[in-house]
Amino acid sequence: MGQLDGFTTVPFTFEGKTRDVFRSGSGPAVIVIAEMPGITPKVIEFARRVEALGCTVALPHLFGEPGRDPGQGGAVGTVSYLLSSIAPACVSRDFYVFATGKTSPVIDWLRALARSLHEECGGPGVGAVGMCFTGGFALAMIADAPVLAPVLSQPSLPFALGEVRARDLGLSDRDLEVVKQTCAAQDLTVVGLRFTGDRMVPAERFARLREELGDRFVGVEIDSSAGNAYGIPTNAHSVLTEHFVDAPGHPTRDALDKVLDLFRTRLLT
Repeated sequence: MGQLDGFTTVPFTFEGKTRDVFRSGSGPAVIVIAEMPGITPKVIEFARRVEALGCTVALPHLFGEPGRDPGQGGAVGTVSYLLSSIAPACVSRDFYVFATGKTSPVIDWLRALARSLHEECGGPGVGAVGMCFTGGFALAMIADAPVLAPVLSQPSLPFALGEVRARDLGLSDRDLEVVKQTCAAQDLTVVGLRFTGDRMVPAERFARLREELGDRFVGVEIDSSAGNAYGIPTNAHSVLTEHFVDAPGHPTRDALDKVLDLFRTRLLT
């Protein structure tokens, strides 16, 4: 929890479900929805970058142990912690991890959080970043929340087992139609991030996003093939956190700059 020094814990309740939200900063809100196994030091580091723009950053606690470094305890500890986080989420009624054409129930809670933060923090709207397990949540939130700056970082649900799931976006047909209408009406840009070799986020999913959203989807696909110019591992997955390299000109740094610029132009100007 020491990693969260300076954050305030604010419980948020919607339809009888209460979860802690770690908040810091001031200005328009950006909701950072952590990847598996939870709110890690790298996720917090990214959140602090968003806060430095002049935004209120909000980290909802959906799974895992907030602030815990997944690498502590060595390889065995890492695997054990990952399994202890992902197993309950996979069987939870809040998340659809295999189902196609469905919006995970937790999205309703996240939409309500976005509406509440917008009312409290002001600004033209809110930003939302989903990562890995939650990567597609920022897209689904558009359907019933004032999300003006959605970021899909390595969206991994539903798990890409088979051709149908590889193309699925993790939301219902109705929500997808509302998302498309809202993107057109409000001239939204949806930013997606993935490494090219990431089997959890197949190219087919980004192709589907382009088909559905057209030019409103900006897909950033970073070369992670063997022998790539930046030495990015072939199994790289987390663009903004675990596999982020803070060096000028590095593709992950360029991806971060694109995300921060989206927040800057849509929320702060």
